[in-house]
Amino acid sequence: MLHIDTLVVGDYQVNCYIVRKEGESRCIVIDPGYEADGILAFLKAEKLCLEAILLTHGHFDHVGAVKELVAQTHCRVFVDAQEDTMPLQLTAGPLYRTDEYASQFEIAGLQVSVLHTPGHTPGSVCLMIEDALFSGDTLFAGSCGRTDLPGGDWVTIQKSLAALQALEGNYRVFPGHGEPSTLEMERQYNPYL
Repeated sequence: MLHIDTLVVGDYQVNCYIVRKEGESRCIVIDPGYEADGILAFLKAEKLCLEAILLTHGHFDHVGAVKELVAQTHCRVFVDAQEDTMPLQLTAGPLYRTDEYASQFEIAGLQVSVLHTPGHTPGSVCLMIEDALFSGDTLFAGSCGRTDLPGGDWVTIQKSLAALQALEGNYRVFPGHGEPSTLEMERQYNPYL
């Protein structure tokens, strides 16, 4: 069973997710926007070992704590190769890339599937772990990511949203900002999906 903790961090209220198997001390962090000290304190209090950071995209509000987390934990970092143009400031430690369409890998005992969903940025991805879909800034409850920033493209994000709509089954949706939802709820009520 999947255990997901949400820390809302930074001025832009980014959802930073700490994900692990129930009863497991190894974990991953998805989109550590800011407040590295708070994230590290949570990991310490819960006696968790951070194995990797997974980024849904490279915007500053989603990557602000990466450098400090890597320096303190020596964890790996996964980001799409298309995010090379983003100001990631990932100068500490090795950088691993998830650049194959729908690639799958295992980290911290979790099976992770990567669905490339460009549009908000060229290298935006959604991460699927068991019944959870971490949608970054591609899909929100009742909305979708903006495309008016450098690298954003409205036509491209529409194709990505169509790919999410076409996924089989239902997923719990954990977006980069705002409240969680389900894919079925978004299929029914999200005007962008």
